[in-house]
Amino acid sequence: MAGELIVSISGITDRTLGSAAAFRDELASRSVPASLLVAPRQKGGYRLDQDAATVEWLTCRRAEGDAIVLHGYDEAATKKRRGEFATLQAHEANLRLTGADRVLEHLGLRTRLFAAPGWTVSQGVLTALPRNGFRLVAELGGVTDLVRGTTSRARVVGIGEGFLTETWWCRTLVLSAERTARREGTVRLAVAAGQLRRPASRQAMLDAVDLALLHRCVPAVYRWALKAVSTDVPDAA
Repeated sequence: MAGELIVSISGITDRTLGSAAAFRDELASRSVPASLLVAPRQKGGYRLDQDAATVEWLTCRRAEGDAIVLHGYDEAATKKRRGEFATLQAHEANLRLTGADRVLEHLGLRTRLFAAPGWTVSQGVLTALPRNGFRLVAELGGVTDLVRGTTSRARVVGIGEGFLTETWWCRTLVLSAERTARREGTVRLAVAAGQLRRPASRQAMLDAVDLALLHRCVPAVYRWALKAVSTDVPDAA
C-alpha cells in the first residue's frame, strides 16, 4: 500500500496571501491539494470578514479541491501560552466554536473539519466539537473521526506556529517526511504562511513534498467521508 501526503497552510491573511498563493501554485504543479487552516481572527487585530481578497482566494481554492479547516476563533485573545483550544472546558469551547462557525458560514466557508492552533485540544473541546456538528479533528499525533470515534495515528511536522523555524529543523522535517513515506505512512506537513517568505522554509516544505511523492504517497486533504472506503474529496471539507 502507498502512503498518504497531507499539506496544510495556516496563518493566511492579507499580509501573507501572496506567499501562500505562490506556494499553493507550487503544490498545484505537483498535483498536490492543500488543507487551508482558517481562523476568523488572528494576531494584530486581523479579521477575516474584513479581508475580501483572502476570502475570495479561499473560496476559489476550495472550489478547486482544497479543504477549508477551522483553525481556532481568536488566538490573539488567548492569554495562555498553550494553544487557544488546549485547555478549554466544554462550555467555553462551545462558545468559541459557535462564534467561529457563524463567521465562516457568513463568508461561505463553513467547514466540519477542525485543527486547533498548536494542534492540541482539551477533552472539553473534544466533547464540544461533535455537539457543534464537526466531524473530524486533526491533532498533533493523529486525525480523529468524531462520528465513528476512530483515530488514524500520524504525527504532524511543520515550520512555524508552534514548530521550530531554524535551518537545522527544516532539514529534520525533510528527513522525517522521507522516513515516514518510506514506511508507507501518512506524511502530514504544516507550514505557517508567514514562514513561506523564507527561502529555507519554503524549499524544505517543497523538498519534503517531493520526497513523499517520490515514495508514491498519495496526495490528499483533511476530509471526512460518508463511507470509510471513499477516496473522493467530500462536500464536508
